[in-house]
Formats: sequence, structure tokens, C-alpha cells
Amino acid sequence: MEILLEEFYKTDLIVEKFHERKVQIDKKSYQINGITNSGKTQLAKNYLLGLKKSSYLYIDCSDIRINIKLLNHSLNSFCFVNKIQTLILDNYIQDIEFVNVSQLIVISDIHYEIDILETLHLYPLDYEEFLAYEHKYDSSALNHFVQLGAFASMHKINADERILYIQKMLQLALTPIEFDIVILAAKFISQKISAYTMYERLKSIRKISKDKLYSSFELLIKKGYIHQLQKFEHSRAVKKIYLCDTSLKTALSTEKNFARLFENMVFLELLKSQKECYYYEGIDFYLPKDDTILLCKPFVDERRLFKKLESIEPFIFTRRVKQITVISMNKESSISHPIAKVDIIPFDIWALGD
Repeated sequence: MEILLEEFYKTDLIVEKFHERKVQIDKKSYQINGITNSGKTQLAKNYLLGLKKSSYLYIDCSDIRINIKLLNHSLNSFCFVNKIQTLILDNYIQDIEFVNVSQLIVISDIHYEIDILETLHLYPLDYEEFLAYEHKYDSSALNHFVQLGAFASMHKINADERILYIQKMLQLALTPIEFDIVILAAKFISQKISAYTMYERLKSIRKISKDKLYSSFELLIKKGYIHQLQKFEHSRAVKKIYLCDTSLKTALSTEKNFARLFENMVFLELLKSQKECYYYEGIDFYLPKDDTILLCKPFVDERRLFKKLESIEPFIFTRRVKQITVISMNKESSISHPIAKVDIIPFDIWALGD
């Protein structure tokens, strides 16, 4: 095992052009969590390249040459002899024992309860981070965001290869049952659906137990591949479901519904900003701490918007909503309403301003 550790120690790390993320690593010890291709490894390697080469050791625990029993026997002494200050365990496996170093960084899709490590959760790019990859900041950037989604790697993939790239990426990262659940979720993005309904649909096309479906569904939520949104003041009501990135919708489903895709885009921006939000009947997102309602209308028709506002007026009045923001693709204006301020804001302005 010492020979393999020596190889890891001497290997030069390579990071192609790195774009700064809003999440940063400092001198603390962390576990970095996030879905596949969210940028966890690039973030960690870029941090290491700012350190003295002899002071760190990077180990990808998915390397099949690693014998965990031998690694646990050798790692502590190797770090001591070579004066390793920073140790990174990428694709961490729980059976690997921690050693005494100044800084430990664990990278994993799944969050583990590890008291000695602070948690950094890395999502795919938000819109502001995405712009760092663009050559110009105009309306074409938003259209590009819609087409590519938020995986940074998609900028390097040819247009005719993107669908299969995402499919293969997910098949490698997920079990067959998890993959089937994500495919089904892609058909129901921005809609209310329960795990039981998913079970009823999937059992007709594959052999699966209810317990297995439920456990796989919960694990996908824990990993961050799918997200749920609770109904305001109705915790037991069926939750709405969203994907970790809108590119999965195109890659896994032939059904077209841009309004639901757009709502998923807005949800992910709210998720990354850590805003407390809920849905309600007729209301896409309610942010109680901001006294704000968000409505997702990519192509706004003001006459229909007035009817929509009339239908949710009881909620606006009883909850004393001060702000209604209608998020569009490109329209910007304000309209008069007797109870709350109503602004129509393009997605790119809203996302960057928030």
C-alpha cells in the first residue's frame, strides 16, 4: 500500500481553467457534498494547487487498487513521515479511518454525520456562476442556460452528444431503481406527486417492492438529485417535485412543457439562495419571511395575469403579502394592484439581483 500512497503523493494534480464558485474552502476541515458533476473534485483540487506540493495528499477512494484494510494500516504513518498537513479523501468510503492531520477534507455524494467536519454543499451552477462560462452577457446567455442547464461540464460537450452524456452520467452515479425514479420525476417536474404514486407507476414496468421504492426515493432526496417542496401550512399534503438540474428533463423525457421547466429553474435559484419557501394552490412559491409571492410566467399575458391575481387575492389579503414578483423570460414592467406591489421581472435580472 505504501507504493500506491507514494504514487498518489507524487502525482501532479491538473485542473483545467477553473471558474470561482460561491462556495470556498479555507483552512478548516470539511466534508463536501453534492451530486455527480456538481464540481466537488474541481473545487478541492483547485484549493490544493494553492498549497505547497509536499504538504498535501489527494486520494480518490474509488481507485480499485486501494485495499481499505491496508490503507487504514498505512495511511497514518505515511502522513506522519511525509508531514502531510492536508488530506483529501475523494469519493469517500465510510470504512476508511480518519488520520491525524491538520486539515481533512472528505468528498462524497452523501452527507455523513461527522462531528469534526463542517459541511459544504455544492450544487450545480447557479445563473450567476454560469455566466462565468459565457462569452457575452446578453439575452443569448439566458437562452444558453435553458439549453445547457447548470452542469459546468456541458460547456465542453458537443450539442449532438449532450443527451447521451447526461444519461450515461446518471447511469454511472445511480442504481437502476434510482435511475428509473429520476426518469419518472422528469415527467412530473413542478407537479405534485407522492412516493406512493411513483411506486404505482413503476411497479407496472419493473419488479419493485414498496419498501425499496421508498428507500431509493429518500436516498435520491438525500443525495440531492430530486427535491420536494412542501405546501404552506399543510405538511402532510402531497409535495411538489423538482429535478437537481433542468437539463435532466430534456435528457430523460420527450414531453415538452416549458412553463414547468421554467418553474424548476426558479426553484433551483431559490434552493441555492437558501430561501424558505412553500407552494400553495395557485401560487408557485410563497416566501413567508419576505412577505412575497413568486409566480413563474415565462411568457406573460397581462390579462391572464390579472385573472390569476384575482384567484389568489384571499391568500394575498389574509397573509398580508407585500410583494408579488412575476418572473418572466424577458418582459419587465409593473402593474397596479390594490393590495400588493406587482412587478414583472426577467429571470436573469431576478436571479442576479437576488
